[in-house]
Amino acid sequence: MTAKVLVTGSSGFIGSNLVPYLAVSGHEVLGLDRNPPREPGGRYGSVECDLLDREKLLAIVAAFSPDCILHLAARTDLEETTEIAGYAANTTGVENLIDAIEATPAVKRCVFTSSQMVCRPGHIPRDENDYAPHTLYGESKVLGERIVRARDGGGVEWCITRPTTVWGPGMSAHYQRFLRMIKAGSYFHVGKRPLCKSYGYIGNVVHQYRQLIEAPADRIVRRVFYQADYQPLSLQEWTNEFQRAFAAPPIRTFPAGLVHAAAAVGDAIHALGWRRFPFTSFRLNNVLTEYCFDLRPTEAVCGPLPYSMREGVTHTVEWMLHPDAPAESARPWINGSATGADRLYQRTGSR
Repeated sequence: MTAKVLVTGSSGFIGSNLVPYLAVSGHEVLGLDRNPPREPGGRYGSVECDLLDREKLLAIVAAFSPDCILHLAARTDLEETTEIAGYAANTTGVENLIDAIEATPAVKRCVFTSSQMVCRPGHIPRDENDYAPHTLYGESKVLGERIVRARDGGGVEWCITRPTTVWGPGMSAHYQRFLRMIKAGSYFHVGKRPLCKSYGYIGNVVHQYRQLIEAPADRIVRRVFYQADYQPLSLQEWTNEFQRAFAAPPIRTFPAGLVHAAAAVGDAIHALGWRRFPFTSFRLNNVLTEYCFDLRPTEAVCGPLPYSMREGVTHTVEWMLHPDAPAESARPWINGSATGADRLYQRTGSR
């Protein structure tokens, strides 16, 4: 299947990996983002547009007339604490995109990206309408999902995805700092209790998106899919794998009580106005809370994943150590010579 695909949020972490991957997979791709592309050129087009500019958005969608839209664009930080209006891109932006879908007969399918943050860490929803957000960002994503359902996605084939924590080459500065802590020997385990997390490697997540646009309609329509690797990873095993790949000092383990006390100090510093202090109870609780989602519905549609956790670590460390190397050296799924796409269908998804 070859399709014309519009990807919103194409300059973000997931989008900047997804757009070239879809292009080398044979799709005609246009990336849309309010920021310029991270890597100009390539086999795809790009256009700058803010989702809140309704008229411009409608004109772009009509002019490109895509068969399918992958909607990733969003404000994703957690900085807003008082006004949900700060996350208008996640609500009004969804409304505007649905207006564009309704005005463009060529559009047959849209995959709307939401977030695991529609529920607080540790809350496993009973069903797709069981929400429990604990941040304004999460609330905005709940509203976005409700808009999609209320308007039936603009009258086309649609589904909603909820990516979990996505990691790999190109990830945000926040997660790069985390890896630098491991490399420097300053990261530590909290207690000896094993912690399991449903994380998603970027090479596997872009594969899942491709499957969702190529799957038969009856497999995806009006459904919600979590996006992550199918088996939760052990946080200790994952970080230890990075430690070995970096040839870093062994990771130390500190008693949980001591770490909670340090986080309480961070809370006090935060309350005094240092909002960017890196270690607080909020962050610690996010780290220590297990969240393991049921990925069986996603696996049933998307099939085996191409990359193991260890391979993901290898690619990520290569990217961190050699940031000026060609992009495809650490991200084989965007490699136009071996397309990475071919590999996605040859692997059985070992972990």
